[in-house]
Amino acid sequence: MTDQSAGTAGMRLVERPEPRAAINDVIVQVHASGFVSTELGWPSTWTDRAGRDRTPSTPGHELAGVVTALGYGTTGLSVGQRVFGLADWHRDGTLAEYVAVEARNLAPLPGDVDFTVGASLPISGLTAWQGLFQHGRLQAGQSVLAHGAAGAVGTMVIQLAREAGAFVIGTGRAADREKALEYGAQEFVDLENDALEDVGEVDLVFDVIGGELQKRSAALIKAGGTLVSVVGPVEVRPRDGLAVDFVVEADRAELGEIVQRVRDGRLRTNIGTVVSLDDAVASLNSRERRKGKTIIRVRP
Repeated sequence: MTDQSAGTAGMRLVERPEPRAAINDVIVQVHASGFVSTELGWPSTWTDRAGRDRTPSTPGHELAGVVTALGYGTTGLSVGQRVFGLADWHRDGTLAEYVAVEARNLAPLPGDVDFTVGASLPISGLTAWQGLFQHGRLQAGQSVLAHGAAGAVGTMVIQLAREAGAFVIGTGRAADREKALEYGAQEFVDLENDALEDVGEVDLVFDVIGGELQKRSAALIKAGGTLVSVVGPVEVRPRDGLAVDFVVEADRAELGEIVQRVRDGRLRTNIGTVVSLDDAVASLNSRERRKGKTIIRVRP
């Protein structure tokens, strides 16, 4: 757990009582948890839904594990079931041995999918899925400009867009080119050395960076196209298109679609660092540039 002023530097392992399951909750014994470095900057990490302080907080929102208890009225899951999903933004998170989660935020994790893989899927997989299909309304034959193409979200965007029949252009640093192409990007723009504007017009921009890059990208969108952003309100809207900013939401059916693609070999997750819970504090304070998803193995 940590408090807001200290950030990752204030993280420490502490003994806490096992959480209780509220109505419609389950208790999950966490086997693996995903961590997003930006979550310590989210207001929801530090407050409840009413805006009241709830520090010190337990971070982490992605999990894979086993259901150990059901709250009153909970349906659709059973004790002993393997699950994965997305914990509530405003409640204590998944960097813990046990966590209370609303049952509807979880999906069954097939027995042939490792807990480490399961914990890597919820935020990056659902963000890519919802941005492309729900908010971007992607159709076969369209073109997608995927920023941060070598990252955990970007590699999901590339693969899902390609599977949907889109032409995908990835962007990033020069060192990201090989990974973006390996995951299926058909072109790559090195933002340090190439001109973004040389891409021409595209149907959909998937933005995970914001700022000046977002403004330049808005000018590339075709009439009727969409700029999808996960980094807050869009500052410059496309002249003849839509701009959508969204926060990813848990969705059992979409999690099922994503994990089925992993089982089929149609979708590869992008795991960068895997550490134990004991080593998590030191790892999350590392200043190295993270490549891919950070996963904490809570149970060996």
